[in-house]
Amino acid sequence: MTVPGDSPTWHDLPIDESLAVLKTHLEGLTIEEARSRIEHYGPNAIARDEGPGWWTVLLRQFNSPLIYALLASAGVAFALSEVTNGSVVIAVVVLNSLIGFVQEYRAGKAINALAEMVSEPATALRSGEWTHVPAESLVPGDVVEMSPGDRVVADLRLLEGHGLRADESALTGESTPVDKTPPAVPAATALAERSSLLHAGTMVSAGTGHGLVVETGDRTELGRVSGLLQSADRSTTPLTRSIAHLGSVVTRAIGAVTVVLLGVALARGYPVADALLAAITLAVAAIPEGLPAIVTIALAIGVRRMAERRAIVRELPAVETLGATSVVCTDKTGTLTRNEMAVRSAWTPVGEVDFEGLGYAAEGRILQHGPPRPSVTSAVEQLLVSAVLANESQLSGLGEERHVLGDPTDGALLVAADRAGIDRHELVSRTVVDLLPFDADRRYMASVVETPDDHPDPMTYVKGAPELVLPHCDADLAGPAREALSRFTEDGLRVLAFARRRGAGMGVDSWVEPLELLGLIAMIDPPREGVAESIAVCRHAGVDVKMITGDHPGTASAIGRELGIVGSSPALTGPEIGLLDDDGLRERVGTTAVFARVAPEHKLRLVRALQSGGAVVAMTGDGVNDAPALRQADIGVAMGIAGTAAAKEAADIVLADDNFSTIGSAIEEGRRVYDNLVKALAFALPTNVGEGLVILVSVLSFPIIGGHPVLPIEPVQILWVNLVATVGLALPLALEAKEPGLMGRAPRNPHEALLSRFVVVRTIYVGVLLCGIAVALFLLSLRADGASLSGTQAPDAVSLVQAQTLAVTGLMFAQVFYLLMCRTLRAPVRTIGLASNPSVFVGIAVVIALQAAFVHVSFMQAVFGTSSLGPAQWAVAAAAGAVVVPVVALEKAWRQRRSSGGST
Repeated sequence: MTVPGDSPTWHDLPIDESLAVLKTHLEGLTIEEARSRIEHYGPNAIARDEGPGWWTVLLRQFNSPLIYALLASAGVAFALSEVTNGSVVIAVVVLNSLIGFVQEYRAGKAINALAEMVSEPATALRSGEWTHVPAESLVPGDVVEMSPGDRVVADLRLLEGHGLRADESALTGESTPVDKTPPAVPAATALAERSSLLHAGTMVSAGTGHGLVVETGDRTELGRVSGLLQSADRSTTPLTRSIAHLGSVVTRAIGAVTVVLLGVALARGYPVADALLAAITLAVAAIPEGLPAIVTIALAIGVRRMAERRAIVRELPAVETLGATSVVCTDKTGTLTRNEMAVRSAWTPVGEVDFEGLGYAAEGRILQHGPPRPSVTSAVEQLLVSAVLANESQLSGLGEERHVLGDPTDGALLVAADRAGIDRHELVSRTVVDLLPFDADRRYMASVVETPDDHPDPMTYVKGAPELVLPHCDADLAGPAREALSRFTEDGLRVLAFARRRGAGMGVDSWVEPLELLGLIAMIDPPREGVAESIAVCRHAGVDVKMITGDHPGTASAIGRELGIVGSSPALTGPEIGLLDDDGLRERVGTTAVFARVAPEHKLRLVRALQSGGAVVAMTGDGVNDAPALRQADIGVAMGIAGTAAAKEAADIVLADDNFSTIGSAIEEGRRVYDNLVKALAFALPTNVGEGLVILVSVLSFPIIGGHPVLPIEPVQILWVNLVATVGLALPLALEAKEPGLMGRAPRNPHEALLSRFVVVRTIYVGVLLCGIAVALFLLSLRADGASLSGTQAPDAVSLVQAQTLAVTGLMFAQVFYLLMCRTLRAPVRTIGLASNPSVFVGIAVVIALQAAFVHVSFMQAVFGTSSLGPAQWAVAAAAGAVVVPVVALEKAWRQRRSSGGST
């Protein structure tokens, strides 16, 4: 929209003033006026954000300290004519970058999904004739027509309405269709209660009417949400930050050691080219080239496992972020609840009854303290009969496949009666003499029906707001009914009153004699099955759950109490949030669990307030109004069935079953993914430390023979170990079973280092051990061949190659045995079961087979500079590698003794 200035608050302007402001009239615009205005206002379309180009996303994948170091190493290798080494390093960089590119290239779709919500035709009054026009061509001042099932394509000031109701749940979170009437409402009225307006992106669920287009495009409420969505920050995940920090620390350390090594090599008389090659070899050895692949594949395995639990992950790091989540902010309607009305309780003149269960009337069983009294059962049946006869909806289908056609409140009454055994088909077959539809102004409906008892006078059934119906009923019954009404409303239930009278008078003025009060029926949008249990699981895991909804505070609080979402402070409403500054909101958000009547900007502020307090926030929702907060949250979770396209595109995870209970499973899976990722890193990094130490030891202590340094492992062999053996053995750890007590822990601190102090200590000492194994096997092989590094004569090429091959093979076996010890970092492997992860043994078999090819296949020998080993040499390599087992086992036992003694 190109029009400057602030718009009036249309909901509080009378119709004539609205027409005057827009310089239009009830007959709408002429074709020429509409054409002129679209040039002035712009098309009725929400601006699209196409997101970054593919080249930007691709270049972003190279923005990593580890990648910089690898590219520098490859450049020096090429400069020294080490083409094989340089090519392998470049291949690693390209592969990792392509994996990241494919995962990230999905930007800008959330805004586009919002725009598609208004790209439908509309019926507008142009030059005195109703005509179908594209939604994009609507302009302020147009008059449009609305019918049931129509999507509202602009913000409209209602001119006239006949039983008009709108489903605004996607925009406001209101769980039931709301009445729309022309009278203006106060300027301070909350968005969900502006009955004189219809908003773009909502649906007309009942009735007809005409509306005046007052806002189009980006100036609609939907457009405003789009603006909030663009302003929301797509923050990096804790895992992304941790890996970036780890990469930065590792790169700086490697750079420092490499410079020192280069200086030492030159000081010892290395030729410049050989000194540079030694420095490159150290860098290649110490850089964890397989780290990006291990992280990506481990997360991808987590994605697959979450998909099996009905959680579809759109962004890989989101798998782990759920495991670090400390607060879950959830929408109510459609997320915690079914987004469909169900009968919960009823009051009759002879007793109050409850309908069992949280869904529809739960097979219609009426619960008492003991068997239901016949009088109560009969009274409830009469009440449900009236609910069927004073009803404007229908049920289609059979059994559990039934669908409500019409108002969901009327539909809930039909389902309750059907499950209670009321013969609905027999009732509706009676002749309807007259019908007075429900109207928001009247607030009741009436149906005149012939009775089957051949009585000359028909029966009039009345259904409506209790405050309207009860004054026309017998005072002796109206009093107790009001007491029941008070209890129901305190519990957040929606209540309807039912009455009848003999005769055909339907108007209030004709209710001279008191109506026969049949009772009250209380309904609610019920919680989903299993949600309460899932919330309890979250709380046990130290995850706080907060409800953020656009629904009524009473309804929200009632659902919150039922599900165990309770804070130390009462529910906080959107208008109250608007009065708080950021510091005040940060304080209140910590003690409040239920937030009601909130607009999209309030949800966004709440998420930001929690994040500013250090929380890792997961936000769940299904509506357009949830999209900005979904994007701002550390992890956005959208509903896959009932969720809008905008919510899904703004989210990181989509729940295929729309069930909040899936979140508990996803949090557990996220924690397991993180545990297993740390195990994989704790397994992989000692290899890099060990290889780096091997090069360091050789440069510092091995002689320069014939003008060339002697290296126990060549650079290309190091890359083989890092990219084949290390990655191949680390990946099975991603499939490890969960640790005992996983969901009994508090969420991890998102600012803590990826590797704890004890893992760093283990990485160092195991790295030293691996270095010792490789160097010892190298020297042992030379000695067995009668060669020596102490003289001036270099070992012959055959002896040197075989010694290097034995060193690499021993290093591989050490990795195999260390893998078994890393299946659980602190406890003995038996705590998770030796056979709980068969993929570990498959990985070991595959790596040993590849190592055999590395050693014995002529093509591999030519590429990697290896030679064949005999059975005795294989046995020696395996025995040397097995030394890792008792060393790590002793360290685990020592730590367990310290832990049991109360020491940390």
